[in-house]
Amino acid sequence: MNEVNKVIYIVLALFLGGFGVHKFYARKTGMGLLYLVFCWTGIPQIIAIIGGILAIFKPADQHGNILV
Repeated sequence: MNEVNKVIYIVLALFLGGFGVHKFYARKTGMGLLYLVFCWTGIPQIIAIIGGILAIFKPADQHGNILV
């Protein structure tokens, strides 16, 4: 699991999640490439929106980071 800033991760997931930018930010390169390969289908965008919404409800630590 990687620790990332909660706000940045959510914004990237909601706005650029279809291209896997939030996965690259979380240092999950393999998943980021998978999102990038299938970005034309629209499915990664739906999954990224769901992931962003789930990240909203994760509690952040004192530095504003969450584990993804």
